[in-house]
Amino acid sequence: MKNKNKSSLTLLALALSAFSIGSTEFISVGLMPLLVKDFGISIQLAGLTVSVYALGITIGAPILAILTNNWDRKKLLLGIMLTFIIGNLTVALAPSFSVVLVGRVISSLAHGIFMSISSIIAADVVAPNKRASAIAVMFTGLTVATVTGVPLGTFIGQISTWHMSFYFIALIGVIGFIANWLLVPNNLPKSKKTSFSGIIRVLKTKPLVFALIITAFGYGSTFTVYTFITPILQTKMKWSPNAIVIILIVYGLMVAIGNTLGGKWSNKNILSGLIKMFIGLLVTLLLFLVTMGSHWIGLVNVMLLGLFAFMNVPGLQLYIVQLAEKFTPNDISIASALNISAFNIGITLGSLLGGQAVSKVGLIATPFFGAIMILISIILTIYLQRIEKK
Repeated sequence: MKNKNKSSLTLLALALSAFSIGSTEFISVGLMPLLVKDFGISIQLAGLTVSVYALGITIGAPILAILTNNWDRKKLLLGIMLTFIIGNLTVALAPSFSVVLVGRVISSLAHGIFMSISSIIAADVVAPNKRASAIAVMFTGLTVATVTGVPLGTFIGQISTWHMSFYFIALIGVIGFIANWLLVPNNLPKSKKTSFSGIIRVLKTKPLVFALIITAFGYGSTFTVYTFITPILQTKMKWSPNAIVIILIVYGLMVAIGNTLGGKWSNKNILSGLIKMFIGLLVTLLLFLVTMGSHWIGLVNVMLLGLFAFMNVPGLQLYIVQLAEKFTPNDISIASALNISAFNIGITLGSLLGGQAVSKVGLIATPFFGAIMILISIILTIYLQRIEKK
């Protein structure tokens, strides 16, 4: 019971930290109209606050995972949260859009390494048959951020300024720092010694490479639409700014439900579960092509997107760890970090494709590119499933 309580406290601290990090990752989605107005930029340029953040995670996660491999994990967690706080204060104080992007990059570096090591810690502190659920608990911080952090940050921006939203996120980061300091034990095991050659070993292992591609396309497909969900709700579905805050809260509740279900389904048969989740997301994206112009039916479609958006995350993260344990046991932390990079390559690709769709055709074209991305993931997941059965 004592070990179980310790595990629960560790997962709670990780979830609280993930909450603060999740709030800042997606906050600019809700604040995009304010950034456009304040800096006099296009919506496509404002979309860089999402894609640049994701790119910072992509590059930073594997590099920092190697450089910090032998660090004390608790001290590393505290350093991560301090970096995160500094990044958000930089954005809050930004006098220009370029400084906003600098602050986003600083925050993204903290995000990447946090998600990498916290996934491993979460999987290690519970029984083997509960690993996906433990990762889901940690990622629940992200989903709760979508439920409360992002809408509340958006609301703060609407009643004051977008600067205050990032002060709010920095304050949440302080809470995450305190949670790690008080609840995470001091004797966390260190990773096995690794080096930059571990990246090559992981990338030379065919199943791991396929899994990384599946993560990038499967998770990233959502962001062709989600990056521009506020303009879609406002201009295509005709919802007011105040209503959008409430819609984002309900959207986040759907994300939380999907994340929990995804963790439970992934405890049993990961690949089979992922295929079902991906198909659900594919259908949801295709439905947007006919519902985006509808006030109420379109809203239902947005809720379905929330349900499937994060459902695949626990399974995708656990699957890469399991493959690394099998094929490259000395490089588990690197494989985990590369998968975090893959998540954010997907976000970058999805948001950039969505941006191109908006500039060339309009908001209505965004789900089409997401459907193509998720279809690629379905095909590759079925391929890996067949290989495993042989």
